[in-house]
Amino acid sequence: MSYQALARRWRPRHFKDVVGQEHVVSVLTSALDNERVHHAFLFSGTRGVGKTTLARLLAKALNCEQGVGSQPCGSCSACQGVDEGRFIDLLEIDAASRTRVDDTREILDNVQYTPTQGRCKVYLIDEVHMLSGHSFNALLKTLEEPPDHVKFLLATTDPQKLPATIISRCLQFNLRALPPDQIAAQLNKILTAEEIEHDNESLNIIARAASGSMRDALSLLDQGIAFGSGHVSADSMRDMLGMIETRHVDHILRGLAAHDGASVLAVADDMAERALDYMSALDDLLLALQDVAVYQVSPQGYAAKGEVSAFTTELGDLMSSEDVQLYYQIALLAKRDLHLAPDPGSGFQMALLRMLTFIPDLAEDSAPSTGLPERPQKKSPSKTKAVRQKPARVRNDVRGEVVAESPKRVPAEPSNTPDADPADPEIWTDLVATADLTGITRELAMNLAPQRFVRGVLEVSLVESLGHLANEARIETLEKSLSAQRKGVLKLKIVEPMEDTVSSPTPVQTEKRQADEAKQAAYQSMLEDPAVQEMMKRFDATVVPESVRPAKTEEVGK
Repeated sequence: MSYQALARRWRPRHFKDVVGQEHVVSVLTSALDNERVHHAFLFSGTRGVGKTTLARLLAKALNCEQGVGSQPCGSCSACQGVDEGRFIDLLEIDAASRTRVDDTREILDNVQYTPTQGRCKVYLIDEVHMLSGHSFNALLKTLEEPPDHVKFLLATTDPQKLPATIISRCLQFNLRALPPDQIAAQLNKILTAEEIEHDNESLNIIARAASGSMRDALSLLDQGIAFGSGHVSADSMRDMLGMIETRHVDHILRGLAAHDGASVLAVADDMAERALDYMSALDDLLLALQDVAVYQVSPQGYAAKGEVSAFTTELGDLMSSEDVQLYYQIALLAKRDLHLAPDPGSGFQMALLRMLTFIPDLAEDSAPSTGLPERPQKKSPSKTKAVRQKPARVRNDVRGEVVAESPKRVPAEPSNTPDADPADPEIWTDLVATADLTGITRELAMNLAPQRFVRGVLEVSLVESLGHLANEARIETLEKSLSAQRKGVLKLKIVEPMEDTVSSPTPVQTEKRQADEAKQAAYQSMLEDPAVQEMMKRFDATVVPESVRPAKTEEVGK
């Protein structure tokens, strides 16, 4: 008994059965129902998305003995002939094997003859972009003005290679690559009808491996049924495709979150023993990191994607946003360069080592257990708060701008002492500026507004729109750095969210106010300078406020 492949047995027999191409189906059905069918159609798209299927359905709808319409009966001789590939007035031509101009002329010589069996003679030319230039020229006139009984249906995977003169004579439809969820849903429908045992995870694996092609998905499903002895399971699909297991991804990401190089490299060694597909492993890492990044930026957006993973939410709280973005970029570049490595295994291992090596924003007292030599931590240069004084002189900048120079600024009282009140906005700004903070942790500190300081606990508030910056790991890192800078224990407590406009300024607002005051002081000093007043009087000139900027402290006195 011969076996018919799933891709053939489940080929759509009606327009309603076509999956994922609603934008094309709606146009074709409307044209058929209103009897406004164009004489030439061009279907383009990647392999296995339904180009030939739609062309055959259109041919069946045009030749159904019940009449032209979007719902052919499927039982007449014409419909059955099209389904079985024996309808004499449907001429399927493989342009890849008939590229010569003589072949095209031979076909066109028969266009003038009326249909033998059906209502219309339909020419279905597959991979039409493979025709030669002379063949296209021979086709042009007939394609533009064919007899009333002839329809041309062209299909191609590479429309860029088609001459503009051909495209302009056709109605063009771009068929989309199917998303994995649509492919998985169709596979589930097929397996349920076939009464084959399966699980959802295995279908998701096949749908992702199909890369948008329903035919590829059905071919993989056929292979998976045979590989699993009549059952489809996630483990058998991974073994068949050489894919990394979910536990491998989990262990790698947990190791990266803990900066534990030993466990990450142990997973890589286990993968090498099983000869897994490292390109698929990088794909799985990228997908997992994408979910974590989406969760960190918008938990609601991540929840809207469907099933919420507890592992993803856990990683989102353990990893900083900078780490997630760094790991994603390293994995993406590793995919590009994997074929350049001596072997895929070493290339994958080096990608993991890069992730462990280039970790930003590590606290000095929490060195990662990577099993590698400790690298020196970068320290941000110490910043000293200064009291601004009135500028005294005016000079021309090398770019032609007028710069008001200030005398050397006198440092204010230091704020890195336990006696200083961190609830004071000026002291809080100085404390944040001089602390060793980088990345999003520093961004969080710059937007915290001090409220009051009680028994070693500083109550701060944060605008609601920036609430996603504050998580437990960043608050702990911030407390350690500020305590070290202040030389005394400092705990932070975020009180009720405040409005966007607050009475107690944040360091960002304080620095902006100080910059505005310095600019205004420089402008006033310039207006009071005798040399400037003389120039204004002699040349009837004015000073543009936006052109004045205070000189940097290190520029003064040069």
